[in-house]
Amino acid sequence: MTEYEKQQAGMVYNAIEPELIKDLYACHDLCWEYNQIRPTNVKERNEKIRQILGQADEETFINQPFHCDYGKHIRVGKRFFANFNFTVLDEAQVTIGDDCFIGPNVSIYTACHSTDPVERNTRQEWAKPVTIGHNCWIGGSVTILPGVTIGDNVTIGAGSVVVKDIPSNSVAVGNPAKVVK
Repeated sequence: MTEYEKQQAGMVYNAIEPELIKDLYACHDLCWEYNQIRPTNVKERNEKIRQILGQADEETFINQPFHCDYGKHIRVGKRFFANFNFTVLDEAQVTIGDDCFIGPNVSIYTACHSTDPVERNTRQEWAKPVTIGHNCWIGGSVTILPGVTIGDNVTIGAGSVVVKDIPSNSVAVGNPAKVVK
């Protein structure tokens, strides 16, 4: 298997493999270009974001700045909105449903690293997908960790750290995020 195939299968892979680095930098360049577009040039911004993301539509709106690693692993549904400083480390798939709103300074992480420093320094890592259902509101400064699934109709309170799955039709807050409603 290639390192990319291992990455997408959730296996341990070499994160500094040249082809992965090439794809990573190509996406970083596209994000840089996106972030340089005049904010009022909405049509050009939308065209560029659709070059970056794996799935987006004409109504996708992401305030600048926006950062991601590969872009092609991010799929957003209809009428998606993300506020300033949205960061997605999309080593694995990130799927977000229709009518989702992302507050400012939200981060979604799929990359996993060893807690053993010797092992971590080998640059071996693995990735776990993140899924967010339809009609969700992710409050400002929320962090969503690898492997999390958030159901439909969920609100995640500002500043929360989501470390485990959140069921549909609920409100979760805190660090770690816990269902309160």
